[in-house]
Amino acid sequence: MCKKDLCDNHDHSHAILERHSNIKDEIYCHLPIAIFSVAFSMIVLSFLGYFDVSGSNLKGAHRLFHNFHFLHLLFAGTGTMLTFRRYSKNVGLGILIGFLVPAIFCTTSDALLPYVGGTVLGIDMELHWCFFHHIKTVSIFLIIGMINGWIMSGHDINKQLFYSQGFHFLHIFISSMASILYLVSFGFSDWHKQMGVVFIFLIAAVLVPCTFSDIVVPMIFAKFNKKSLKTGHTNCLNNIYPACNANSITTVFSAKDGKEVNK
Repeated sequence: MCKKDLCDNHDHSHAILERHSNIKDEIYCHLPIAIFSVAFSMIVLSFLGYFDVSGSNLKGAHRLFHNFHFLHLLFAGTGTMLTFRRYSKNVGLGILIGFLVPAIFCTTSDALLPYVGGTVLGIDMELHWCFFHHIKTVSIFLIIGMINGWIMSGHDINKQLFYSQGFHFLHIFISSMASILYLVSFGFSDWHKQMGVVFIFLIAAVLVPCTFSDIVVPMIFAKFNKKSLKTGHTNCLNNIYPACNANSITTVFSAKDGKEVNK
């Protein structure tokens, strides 16, 4: 069971998505969200299949997959940028991470892993990469998501807290819909015959990429950038004052009498 000190005992004043100090705890406490999100996505798809008596509405599933995939990029771009801005204000690196990380992990979650999973189960799957076929539409949703995350990072604490509480569930739910619709659209139309295996697979397929995209990867890059800047500043001080330890002593000159003052 997810312990209270793991999932609940965090500083709400930060109002951010990330809550823990290691990847294992993040995945552990986001697992229930992934389970419910995948379950809801299967409910939705079951209703869609129920009303499609012929069971051959692949064109509709194909269209829905693209809709949910584009929306997934919007949510992922927002989450990545929001987390990165929490730890770093580097504009250039923020734009780079905000675009590349969602592009990689959304493709992995929505297309690559469903393709691999269907293939492992013996299904003749088709590999479809939206960044190749629909780059214009994909870029629009991803860039708007990045802008949204940038704006959200400047909002007050209460607004960020309201956002973070419901964001991750919606993100994983949309990712779940995209993943399962990919299975249906590109080869695995009879997914309900192996519903249990599909359920387990989808949990892994959406949990890990979404957690890494929203939290882990942008946080690592932002902290690494911050650490690099700090190290560079320390090296600069050591080069100026090689006899001093720049971590504990900063040597400056008094503007009044020119004497050295240690702080």
